[in-house]
Amino acid sequence: MKNTPKPSSKYSFISDMKNAITSAKVFLSRHTQSLHPLALVCMLLTVSLTANAGSRTVKLADRGIRPNTANDKTLASRLDSVLRVLRSEQKPGETLKLKLEKGVYHFYSADCRKETLFISNHDQNQPKAVGIMLDRWQNLVVDGQGAEICCHGRMLPIVLRNGKNCTLKRISVDSDNPQIAQVQVVKNTEEGITFEVAPWVKWRKGSHGALETYGEDWTMQPQTGIAFEKDTRHIVFNTGDLWIDTRDFIDLGGNHLLAPNWKDKRLVPGTIVAMRSYWRPCPGIFMANDTATVLEKVTIHYAEGMGLIAQRCHDITLRGFDVALRSAGDPRYFTTQADATHFSQCSGHIQSEGGLYEHAMDDAINVHGIYLRIKEVIDKHTMRCRYEHGQSYGFDWGAAGDTVLFVQSSTMEEHPARCVIQSVRPIEGSSFQGVKEMLVTVHEELPENLKDGGLWGIENLSATPTVTFRRNIIRNNRARGALFSSPRRTVCEDNHFDHTSGAAIVLCGDCNGWFESGSVHDLIIRRNTFTNALTSLYQFTNAVISIYPEIPEFHNQKRCFHGGKRGSILIEDNNFETFDKPLLYVKSTQGLVFRRNRLKRSNAYTPFHFNQEEIKAEHCEDCDLQPATEVR
Repeated sequence: MKNTPKPSSKYSFISDMKNAITSAKVFLSRHTQSLHPLALVCMLLTVSLTANAGSRTVKLADRGIRPNTANDKTLASRLDSVLRVLRSEQKPGETLKLKLEKGVYHFYSADCRKETLFISNHDQNQPKAVGIMLDRWQNLVVDGQGAEICCHGRMLPIVLRNGKNCTLKRISVDSDNPQIAQVQVVKNTEEGITFEVAPWVKWRKGSHGALETYGEDWTMQPQTGIAFEKDTRHIVFNTGDLWIDTRDFIDLGGNHLLAPNWKDKRLVPGTIVAMRSYWRPCPGIFMANDTATVLEKVTIHYAEGMGLIAQRCHDITLRGFDVALRSAGDPRYFTTQADATHFSQCSGHIQSEGGLYEHAMDDAINVHGIYLRIKEVIDKHTMRCRYEHGQSYGFDWGAAGDTVLFVQSSTMEEHPARCVIQSVRPIEGSSFQGVKEMLVTVHEELPENLKDGGLWGIENLSATPTVTFRRNIIRNNRARGALFSSPRRTVCEDNHFDHTSGAAIVLCGDCNGWFESGSVHDLIIRRNTFTNALTSLYQFTNAVISIYPEIPEFHNQKRCFHGGKRGSILIEDNNFETFDKPLLYVKSTQGLVFRRNRLKRSNAYTPFHFNQEEIKAEHCEDCDLQPATEVR
């Protein structure tokens, strides 16, 4: 028997009506002295219906959505139909709880609905196959109860878009055949590298004689990769991004291949290599224009992009959100193709607590806005602005009422003027979907010295969040641990950064390459543990904590980019365990305080970093930089 809501008694209805009338009286007394009687009746009915809406639980198995049916290639389309019906049935104010049975749900890309989705920091191939589309939902709880989404083919497993008060919990995402190809080095000689391809990888010789891996609707010829120590699962010391050349490989049988053109003495027999490309079309979870979203006990085991990417969202809570291997004995050594979590042009508060972020091909968390380039100043109030990065365009950037600032690209100096947006319009058409250029009109007159032609960028200050990143584990990932680029209060505390291959924490700001804004003015980094970070070199990795805004004409800069008053950036009570010298690199920052930090020397690796200063500051003002206390 289906779980249906129990009808309210007449006494309950009368009570609710009384409460509704009381609420209406309060509203009237506060906001207006006159209201049309019909409007009052409508308001009373709306409040009454909302009060009676309550919550309703739907077991999706009762609607024919059941796990462990790998041969059923229609599950995605059937679930999509069920969700459309349920959303049409949801009453105003009702909380709908959808429950899945525990098990594996197989989604095939050919059966998925196709959506045009322009996703920040991803490749913009269109359309994208979407497994679960949650569009325009309010007051929704999806409880997987341990369910696993298994993706077949190239697809975007879960989308939450234009929603409010939605929760996703106890669910995981994986792929039956990931686009990252794993191999193990068997022999390394002057003749080249002999390697064994993992048993789940489908491979063949491509048109150019190189190794080609493939799936149901994709092919990939890997040219780069990440090397892992087999036993420790750490990224191999001082290897960074490998260059892989499998042209003219020889099939030795038994999944063993000899690549005569691939030569790298650092890769000893037993080394595990995650072969990959830089292609990132589909995240594990994509969120856009959502408000008050909670992801609880959600795990991404694999995604051909970010684990989670949120753009233009307000208030996001991650509780026990993991991007992680399946287990300690998982034969795979990789998770996502890019960042574990990524937040672009968001607002409100972002909270990530109790998460495990491991074996990702980029950062554990990256929080930033997007600089637009000012291409033309049309009049005293209007600019033609453009998305500049090829992976970040095609969606709304701002709205009327948002506050913006201007930054000079060459020196990253911010103009003191602040303006409020009157309107934002795409150059062509009425939709922002796919847009690269837009007209931004502000109420105030634009600064007189604001030059066009790409010399200035514009940042949306209203699309900047506060951030809490607490009690997370970040380990064995490529490039960097955490990137924070918000001017609002950011707290990074009680985390363990364990063998992040690059820098553990980076503050950037870049209106020239990635176009990720902006400056940091209120940041606390405390009680974190950094264990043998910086074992390879990547962009911005000048120390374990690297504050590195991208400033082309650094010698011409007169005002610092990051910081402000003394203590605006506070780094204290952290534990550094490191084999090398640089702990902190800080550039173009005012008021940073580095104090009460502890240092334990490690002999895990040989020092190699080009920066051999424990604390190095360039063009900084009013900073209090105290050496770390060495402990045994």
